[in-house]
Amino acid sequence: MKNAVNDGGGAGVWSATGFRPGTKAGAGAGPGAASPSGTPGGADGEIWSGCWVAERLGVELVGDEGLGELLGLALRRNPKRAHLLVSHVLGKHIPQSPAVVHGYGFALGLRVRDLLGEDEARRAVVLGYAETATGLGHSVADGVGLAPYLHSTRRPVDGVARAGGFEESHSHATSHLLLPENAGLLAGDGPLVLVDDEFSTGNTVLNTIRDLHERYPRDRYVIVALVDMRSAADLGRLDDFAREIGARVDLVTAASGTVRLPEGVLEKGQALVARYESEAQASAASTGSASGVSDSAGPDGQTAPEAQGAPATPARRVELGWPAGIPDGGRHGFTPEHRVRLEGALPAMAARIADALPSDARRVLVLGFEELMYAPLRLGVALEKLTDAEVRYSTTTRSPVLAVDDPGYAIRTRLVFPAHDNPADGPGERYAYNVAGAGFDAVVAVVDSTADTPELHAPDGLLARLSAHTPSVLLAVVPSYAPRPSAVSPAQSPTERPFMLPEPLRGPEFSSYPPDEVGWLLQDLSDTKLEAPTEEREEAIQSGGAHYAESLPVEYQPSDAYQELFHNALAVSATRIAQAVGVVTETVLAERSPRPVLVSLARAGTPVGVLMRRWAQHRHGLDLPHYAVSIVRGRGIDANALRWLAAHHDPADIVFVDGWTGKGAITRELAQAVEEFEASDGITGFDPEIAVLADPGSCVRTYGTREDFLIPSACLNSTVSGLISRTVLRADLVGEHDYHGAKFYRELAAADVSVAFLDAVSDRFDSVDEAVDAQVKELLSTDRSPTWEGWAAVERISEEYGIHDVNLVKPGVGEATRVLLRRVPWKILARAGAGADLDHVRLLAEQRGVPVEEVAELPYTCVGLIHPKYTRGATGADGKAVTV
Repeated sequence: MKNAVNDGGGAGVWSATGFRPGTKAGAGAGPGAASPSGTPGGADGEIWSGCWVAERLGVELVGDEGLGELLGLALRRNPKRAHLLVSHVLGKHIPQSPAVVHGYGFALGLRVRDLLGEDEARRAVVLGYAETATGLGHSVADGVGLAPYLHSTRRPVDGVARAGGFEESHSHATSHLLLPENAGLLAGDGPLVLVDDEFSTGNTVLNTIRDLHERYPRDRYVIVALVDMRSAADLGRLDDFAREIGARVDLVTAASGTVRLPEGVLEKGQALVARYESEAQASAASTGSASGVSDSAGPDGQTAPEAQGAPATPARRVELGWPAGIPDGGRHGFTPEHRVRLEGALPAMAARIADALPSDARRVLVLGFEELMYAPLRLGVALEKLTDAEVRYSTTTRSPVLAVDDPGYAIRTRLVFPAHDNPADGPGERYAYNVAGAGFDAVVAVVDSTADTPELHAPDGLLARLSAHTPSVLLAVVPSYAPRPSAVSPAQSPTERPFMLPEPLRGPEFSSYPPDEVGWLLQDLSDTKLEAPTEEREEAIQSGGAHYAESLPVEYQPSDAYQELFHNALAVSATRIAQAVGVVTETVLAERSPRPVLVSLARAGTPVGVLMRRWAQHRHGLDLPHYAVSIVRGRGIDANALRWLAAHHDPADIVFVDGWTGKGAITRELAQAVEEFEASDGITGFDPEIAVLADPGSCVRTYGTREDFLIPSACLNSTVSGLISRTVLRADLVGEHDYHGAKFYRELAAADVSVAFLDAVSDRFDSVDEAVDAQVKELLSTDRSPTWEGWAAVERISEEYGIHDVNLVKPGVGEATRVLLRRVPWKILARAGAGADLDHVRLLAEQRGVPVEEVAELPYTCVGLIHPKYTRGATGADGKAVTV
């Protein structure tokens, strides 16, 4: 086993007499997050919150110097282990700053990511333990950043099959269920990261690994815990177990040590618990309190009375505006895409809570509910940033712990109330610790909708208990996530496609570009018949019977004469293209992001994105990420691709890239699509402005040139675009959780000039450095606001030629070329005097029998007109619009 526990830090013994430095007991540097407030024991100064137990039972905590700041001690009625290690930074029993709680888990996750490396981290799954470590595990997954999260649960869910389970032998409630919505979540072979609050005997982890490894064997496991508290006898068990299953096992913790237990401590502890509970019940009876609902027991065993004052007021509901489709936690899985959407929605939800708080509230508790730890934790972190009040976070729990109002004891008070989520194991008591008497001006109770029951609102329910101890109780309800009805176990449906979005496709398996040049956020439809004759497609599109993205045109195979034109045009224009590439890239670096993530609009934008990436390497040594995504006119951008991008990169760094603008239709399409995506997913930060090589339509601010000249990549189809087809969006092929599709034409490899085109342009980079600098300097000081003159020209041409549909007017050399290659062209309008830039257009027009009409004062070099109202029997070469 590979032991990854931090080395360093002092060691010693925490006992009834305080901390005694001693020999080093193990590793234990903290994770780099803020330490809990106050000295050991928190608000009670120098008194360690384990002194009371240590004094009466002779228990000692041996280990890192900071161990006592992380842990206190309490007692519980349990036949297997009387003492309880109570964490100051877990947010379960002791109210703590939400930022501290999340920070500890997040920092541990960063260490896991460093340990695994980014590639392995992307393949990992993080698994947390119910109920205590559900929030910690989720915070660790946040730190890892690239992995989905799942936690075990004790709540069966109708319609969701069990994908695994295990026993927690020392717990009061032992059975854990694994209920992932995505049946493939646990079936991968990447690392499994298991997170618990403490690592003591190792039994829970071994039970988990044993169960899962039999079904889904893998090569690597990482165990993460706040504290490693194994005894000397248990230290070698993981090594032996790792050898037994033939896998690597790493351990990452914040601190380490062990508990020294004297002979007979279990029996002595049980007797002590029985005595204090008996005295507390007697005290409750003498004060008229209901048996079993006492708030605290004093040092002498007497029960503290209920808070006195005005009658309790009903809890006030706060509507959070929880984003639709975002799980309430990791019970059924929580993806990086979910995480990004939640991050975007948290500030607004926290603002609604802040607005509902009393104006004079100075101490506020955000109280979670059993397994629902992460959602209230993140709400607490966001609230902490919004308000000047002191915000604390903890949750209710199933675990019965003795309460003793003594500064040397970790559990000072407890609230007792009935379970309110119709638990599978029947009715029972639930608890909230260290809330009564803590001086909170307001408590925000956060539950899921399953737990918003009459029992919650009953006279002896949680809300009533809280209202007896604080002037204001708010109730925020998070919708319980309902998995898809098809969520079944891998054994039942081994072929079910995982919900997790796949990694980008890369060459040479998909496209002829090298793998580092571009990642395609597409699904491979290479084996699907999608091509239809051009005339058949045109008739279906214009009649409304089909969308252009539902099929593909037959791939154009250039003649020898046309290929020669391409190579001649490339030789002539490579320098001009190189300069435009340099200008647009430098503008992006200066105005958009110093380390942009280039996202090309497939496929015309892809060669430009590759060239911009090459320029950044050439000029600045930058290795920029580059992806290609699909956008479809009238259907918007691929939302799943945006979700993947947001999960892996800061949306503010995303720069969308295209080859050129025509009339600006895609520019408008992207702006609308991003707006709709932000509204539906709650993910914000994407800038919809496209960066283009050429902007003859004056539609964008970021461009390399506004000239309408021949860009040779427009001359061909897939053979200059990595052998990738146009993108496809058809309901029977692209599901809710699929990327848009495309084909890889491997069979055209002999005609492929994709990399040759890139090399011809990038070979000119050195020669245009000075020209680029001069042009960029001029552009950055110029008003580049779009004038949309191209759109106005298109509307004018559409009316002048009787077309009355701007979608059938394709302005610019690139767009006109597409008309000739993919659609049924009606005619080509060419600017009078246009030279070699139109040689390939004239040749294509001649081959297809399309007239080329020279027009004076045309704002573009040329404009392609698609045959209006096309049927296969239509004519119209006389220049008049076709009528049907």
